[in-house]
Amino acid sequence: MSGEDLHSLVHETLDPKSDVYSSLKSRHFLYEVGSESAIELLSLKLRTKHAVFRQFTSLHIFVVSLRCDYSCPYCQVSRQTEDADRYDMDEETALRSLDFVFRTPSEHIKIEFQGGEPLLNWEIIEFTILEAEKINKTEKRDLAFVIATNLTLISDEILEFCYQHDVFISTSLDGPAHVHNRNRPRPGKDGHQIVRDQIERVREKLGPDRISALMTTSELSLSHPREIIDEYLDADFKGIFLRPLSPYGFAVKTHQIEKYDFERFFEFYQDSMEYIFEINEAGIPFVEEFSALLLRKISLPYPTGYVDLQSPAGAGVSAIVFNYDGDVYASDESRMLAEMGDHKFRLGNILSNTYEEIFLESGLLEILEETLTDSVPECYQCAYKPFCGSEPVYHYATQKDPVGNKALSGFCTKTKTITNYLLDIMENDPARRQILQSWI
Repeated sequence: MSGEDLHSLVHETLDPKSDVYSSLKSRHFLYEVGSESAIELLSLKLRTKHAVFRQFTSLHIFVVSLRCDYSCPYCQVSRQTEDADRYDMDEETALRSLDFVFRTPSEHIKIEFQGGEPLLNWEIIEFTILEAEKINKTEKRDLAFVIATNLTLISDEILEFCYQHDVFISTSLDGPAHVHNRNRPRPGKDGHQIVRDQIERVREKLGPDRISALMTTSELSLSHPREIIDEYLDADFKGIFLRPLSPYGFAVKTHQIEKYDFERFFEFYQDSMEYIFEINEAGIPFVEEFSALLLRKISLPYPTGYVDLQSPAGAGVSAIVFNYDGDVYASDESRMLAEMGDHKFRLGNILSNTYEEIFLESGLLEILEETLTDSVPECYQCAYKPFCGSEPVYHYATQKDPVGNKALSGFCTKTKTITNYLLDIMENDPARRQILQSWI
């Protein structure tokens, strides 16, 4: 709009017969008294966007072990050494966790096994999957399983079980060997070769679409955006999720989180996106996944299911975490914070608390109320509110306040800056707009 038209709109003097008025009305930027159909349509869009809360909780994370055979300096989890088996989940805790899982009203249930390195406690993964399938014969839910693993311990026996029980695999790939091995050190210094070999092994047994990979951006990664993306292309992945460090676990203890700020990450993001556009322009489809999530939030009325971009926060209602010791957390980040000694977001323990106590009496409802952006200070009038969310654990970890001062929030800075970047392309670059639209 021109400044003159905007001034007229604000002062309610815009000509109802003008093209600008009609355009704004059709896009629901203005409302005429008596246009009840427009209100009903907006209500439908709002209900659709919040549909994810009608059927909570779909993602259930089982932390089956804190033990790990890697020693990543940016690790968010505060891992334990391989011989510390007191950090393993037992059968009683797994069974009680499954009782909670099937109390959810959601038709879709995903159980994700995490660590540490979860395959160090393979027996409990196998036990849990078999028990869940046994329960589901009666429950008849849409049941899915994921194992988040570094792939070092994948065996023929494990792969055969995963094939028989339709298990997905998620792994970490930080880039070419010199980046991956520095980011993710292990005895033998051959982590990169192992993960590349095992990715192909998993695909051969389970199928090409049964494994995904995530990268974490270390300070070293910032200098190698093209090489990292080339690694994903060479590994035959169709996209990459450019993910900065999180302020939890060893990333804080080893001061990794202090080694770069958002400005440096955004330079890395822009360089990466420039290369990703070149790849797409050469006829090779390749997606930056965080950008795709934001674009879907901007363009569609449907929920993305991505916990960080939800209002109220997805803590507890989109995802919940069952720790190896029975403690229950509102999110994976909550569990990471607890491993640093702060139990602010601990909801209870499945061995001593009921389902109702954990969801209704633990403080979870207060967390959700505090993170409804429609009523949060600095959020409720923000132009980015429809595309954003609220991350209470991040703000608590960085500002000791679940709401936080948004003017000082790295979470807000990231969402706003990348949203501006994407909207600028959508408005001013028709060729690249087509590429972004293909990601939605």
